[in-house]
Amino acid sequence: MEPKVIKKAAFKIVGYRFEVNLLEIKSEDIVKHAIAKLKEHANQFSNRVGEHIYLLQIYPMIENFDPMVDRFTSIVGYEVSNAENLPAGTIVHSVPENLYSFFTHYGLESELHQSYDYLYGKWMEENGYESLGYDLERWDERYKPEDPDNEIDMYIAIQKQ
Repeated sequence: MEPKVIKKAAFKIVGYRFEVNLLEIKSEDIVKHAIAKLKEHANQFSNRVGEHIYLLQIYPMIENFDPMVDRFTSIVGYEVSNAENLPAGTIVHSVPENLYSFFTHYGLESELHQSYDYLYGKWMEENGYESLGYDLERWDERYKPEDPDNEIDMYIAIQKQ
């Protein structure tokens, strides 16, 4: 499947925020713990839009950024229709309307970096886009990170160069 350029409407995510790099995510299971906490308190997210979970990653726009070692902001949360009556300890993040490179990664989550490398590298260069410094992963019933049948929808915020 080739990536598509889509326009996604603005929406809100409510969940847990952390500053991290990819090495910390892998070694400390930070995202897995955040997902478990979200699911444990799922009934407290009364304004949830669906059962899917988003991982939002916001990168510092610095030269030679390396997500393996440089820290960035991650938010794991549910999409909500409004930001009222939120569980304690959660944050609200508004994701703006934007153009996105939309792509579905098929396969193990441990291979997801290959899809990111392609989208941020070859695809953007060949199609004249640049990153706006954040991306999203949407996890739904197809999300089975350690299963070859895993599917993750990826949205990379972009603009024309």
